[in-house]
Amino acid sequence: MKIALAQINTVVGNLKSNSEKILINIQKAKKLEADLIIFPELSITGYPPKDLIEHTWFVRKNIECLKQIAAQCEGITVIIGYIDFAQETEGKKLYNSAAVLRDGRIFSCHPKTLLPTYDVFDEGRYFAVSNENNPVELFGKRFGISICEDIWNDKLYWGHFREYPRDPIEELARKGIDILINISASPFTLNKRSIKLEMFRKTVKRYNVPLIHVNLVGGNDSLIFDGWSFVMDSDGEILAQTTDFDEDFIIYDFEKKETEIHSVSDEGCERLYRALVLGLKDYTLKCGFKKVLIGLSGGIDSAIVAVLAVAALGRNNVVGVSMPSQFSSPESKGDAEGLAKNLGIDFKVIPIESIYHSYIETLALHFVGTPFGIAEENIQARIRGNLLMALSNKFGYLVLSTGNKSELAVGYCTLYGDMSGGLAVISDVPKTMVYELARYINREKEIIHKAIIEKLPSAELRPNQKDTDSLPEYSILDPVIRAYVEEHKSVDEIAGSELDVEFVRRIINMIDRNEYKRRQAAPGLKVTGRAFGEGWRMPIARGWVD
Repeated sequence: MKIALAQINTVVGNLKSNSEKILINIQKAKKLEADLIIFPELSITGYPPKDLIEHTWFVRKNIECLKQIAAQCEGITVIIGYIDFAQETEGKKLYNSAAVLRDGRIFSCHPKTLLPTYDVFDEGRYFAVSNENNPVELFGKRFGISICEDIWNDKLYWGHFREYPRDPIEELARKGIDILINISASPFTLNKRSIKLEMFRKTVKRYNVPLIHVNLVGGNDSLIFDGWSFVMDSDGEILAQTTDFDEDFIIYDFEKKETEIHSVSDEGCERLYRALVLGLKDYTLKCGFKKVLIGLSGGIDSAIVAVLAVAALGRNNVVGVSMPSQFSSPESKGDAEGLAKNLGIDFKVIPIESIYHSYIETLALHFVGTPFGIAEENIQARIRGNLLMALSNKFGYLVLSTGNKSELAVGYCTLYGDMSGGLAVISDVPKTMVYELARYINREKEIIHKAIIEKLPSAELRPNQKDTDSLPEYSILDPVIRAYVEEHKSVDEIAGSELDVEFVRRIINMIDRNEYKRRQAAPGLKVTGRAFGEGWRMPIARGWVD
């Protein structure tokens, strides 16, 4: 029995292109004499389709596509994800389902049992829970078909922290299965791979069955899917695997043990880098843009974003703009130009000093008697945001904002200024991790000048300004942000015996107070366990304080 794993990159809602890609892979599998080919979760619609599936015509069209694909399945069996109409008489009317296609028809259907409704997931909003999932017999073996979350509730792994009372894998195992299938759209987050591997190993050992896991790859809005599909034996050893962060196709022969093991990226900065490049590329192209525009300040954040953009789209599709004011240091202006030369990108210089003075003169009567402060600083940031958006409107460029997670958390950013843009590339990357990423980028040669990495971070909106004028050192700030945002710890838990309680409370108050800013920010790429995006649903007007 030869089984093909088709790790594909879909476009949400583009049923035609997704179906064409599926059919190309089926034909490839046929030529290689595969008996079975397996695709990821919701391959026909793309994941997550969100409110597109509120349109009944969209669901019907996806079923039509499924039938058209099934007609091409003579001589091969296909397992694929799609949306089906539910058979339930109450509740939601749709299933997140897997279909088995063979002999030119839909052979069987297997709805998803566990519907994640937390963080970025909202499947309970759309889908009905399947009450029953039965194994299917293929090639003289009993296959248990599960969909993503169905395999993430192993009681031996999670213990009393399990999310759901049911375990679909245990239910399938009780009915008797020889091979477990899991089709998935599991988003990337840092350090998730080791958790996934350990959990899956416990599952296959517990039920003494091999596992075939096929995961989606590609970026869809803020989510990045890393792929990394594999065949695992009942001892937890990987027998075959695809690469990560790219489309891939492999075949595993269960009888001959013929295998393909493609290399995957290392944990840490390499995976982070590849995830951000993929997310940036897919967001740009799937939204219909060809070129991106970046404000280059000479600082490390904009440097990182520019490097990622060149890696994602090519140097000819990246435009950098320096917009110096009277407060911009000669070093920063030179660093911005030097980075642009290193990357070989189009570079423009638009000084803003005269524009800034025009603003100040216009507001002089209304600002009379007040000291220079945040209002004057933010005017500079907003001038830059306006200039970038003007270039975007004129030439059809996508503006990439360059703020990091640390700044976004505590509000060290300007609405309608440096927050302007269509994608916030590193908005889920803490400042300390930005420096790690810079060192990874420079591992073979100096792309980002050493001076950019070593200088003290500054917004340069007033003379001799440094980030530490307003914020603690990032090495202290970032762990506090992570503990509160990602680990949901209280003030006392975060402070422990090492930090002052009032200091921690001040940081948390800054995070809470700036929710209104984050609500207006550009979409960002999610790479940590909790990002300021779709999965972060804090009220803006609130009275609770820890």
